[in-house]
Amino acid sequence: MNNETPEKSHFIRNIIKEDVARGVNDGRVHTRFPPEPNGYPHIGHAKAICVNYGLAEEFHAPYNLRFDDTNPVKEEQEYIDAIIADIKWLSFDWEDRLYFASDYFEQLYQWAVKLIRDGKAYVCELTADQIRETRGTLTKPGVESPYRNRPVEENLDLFARMKNGEFPDGSKTLRAKIDMAAGNLNLRDPVMYRILHASHPRTGDDWCIYPMYDWAHGQSDSIEKITHSLCSIEFEDHRPLYDWFLDQLGEFHPQQIEFARLNLSYTILSKRKLIRLVNEGHVQGWDDPRLPTLSGLRRRGYTPASIRDFCDRIGVAKKDSTVDLALLEHCIRGDLNKQAPRFMGVLRPLKVVIDNYPEGESEELEAVNNPEDPSAGTREVPFSRVLYIEREDFMEDPPKKFFRLAPGREVRLRYAYFITCNEVVKDADGEVIELRCSYDPATKGGDAPDGRKVKATLHWVSAKHAIDAEVRLYDTLFTTEDPEDVPEGGDWIDNLNPKSLEVLTGCKLEPNLRGVEPGFSCQFERQGYFCVDQDSDGDKIIFNRTVTLRDAWKRMQKKG
Repeated sequence: MNNETPEKSHFIRNIIKEDVARGVNDGRVHTRFPPEPNGYPHIGHAKAICVNYGLAEEFHAPYNLRFDDTNPVKEEQEYIDAIIADIKWLSFDWEDRLYFASDYFEQLYQWAVKLIRDGKAYVCELTADQIRETRGTLTKPGVESPYRNRPVEENLDLFARMKNGEFPDGSKTLRAKIDMAAGNLNLRDPVMYRILHASHPRTGDDWCIYPMYDWAHGQSDSIEKITHSLCSIEFEDHRPLYDWFLDQLGEFHPQQIEFARLNLSYTILSKRKLIRLVNEGHVQGWDDPRLPTLSGLRRRGYTPASIRDFCDRIGVAKKDSTVDLALLEHCIRGDLNKQAPRFMGVLRPLKVVIDNYPEGESEELEAVNNPEDPSAGTREVPFSRVLYIEREDFMEDPPKKFFRLAPGREVRLRYAYFITCNEVVKDADGEVIELRCSYDPATKGGDAPDGRKVKATLHWVSAKHAIDAEVRLYDTLFTTEDPEDVPEGGDWIDNLNPKSLEVLTGCKLEPNLRGVEPGFSCQFERQGYFCVDQDSDGDKIIFNRTVTLRDAWKRMQKKG
């Protein structure tokens, strides 16, 4: 796996630098991000956005956002809105350069007519299955369509009638006339237009023929005068087709450069598979915090800065590799560690009664808001006779290396006092339900005047001041590093992690968290980083765990 932080420079930047130095396109640079609006953007799209926008910013160049909206059957306004919102959330600004391939439908149609007139395109009546069957293989040439040599005038007439809605879906296509024996299968008379009597999110029912992605994409870049058309490596085999189209049309020719797509451990980044997860109810919508969608990561508590940092660290390469999820977690820890305020929250509470603390009384203790940021100041935390501690911080019969609370043992309460456990109270089933303790008033603030030491410091919450909360603990959505690694005949769905979400109720939080709004992030001391979920309301606070405090990636780097 690729866990290294690369040098700042990469091969695409070097190509652009050389182009500028040589005066290619008069030294002009112009990039774009061209999503298809058929799903929500994910962390892989964030890499492409960062690459395209980052290079434009570096070279003081314009950057376009263009939707390649050529398939109305799969595209929705919801996806357009989500993509726009997520790119803005990442703090990237395309200014007034928001475009759609549908803006160019008329121009694309006229260019198709030109190819027909030039004998470079024809109307075909083979079905999709027949086209597939006659395409050939890597070792066997394809078979020419019986309609390949129609007269130009007949092709023009049929194509116009296709546009006018005279034929049913799937009955005819417009195909480029290239070479059915080409080594690159993409050049074997690819389909340029298909008939789809479907309403388009932007053009409505104006069109009933729609351009294929491969016909619209390169020409849209050309129309917008994109200089460097950056795309993921799977489009490398499509480049000769894009070049052929532009060469035949004699239009401006962007330079296409491919780079490796992002693969992330324990994660699915296939849009088709993400749609299946959503549609089959394996997750709770596109913004489920277990998904790698930007809306899911945002809801979980990831910040734009952490995602941009991650994309910068993984770099840009030509060869595919898999990045460890631990690196993404490392990036959000680093960002939140600097800015997230600290609070105390007890997720699995165990009641503690301090017998020698005055009944009915309480006091305010000073707590640090963020040890990484002195300017964040301090806050007051109430302390009283009855507290809650974490259930896992007590063991009745502890092993040798367990230093937290146990019968007869003294520990420190964070910002408070030393306490000693004197008695264990159990219910009828033998479950520990309460600890009776004593405190040393002289240790206020956490230090003993006589210099004695304790080996553990516990977080806590005053019972009568605590606020209740629901806390959702998220783990990886899949149990295997490569979710698609399944035995023959298996289904990647079988690798779903049944423990990817644990919901805790009755959690106890310090009162300073009362009234926090959705999206608020903080650290629960000794637990991890958490974010207020959008399901919260005035009567119910819900926190999502963004990430634990333990940094697996940092440990891996030390071992490496």
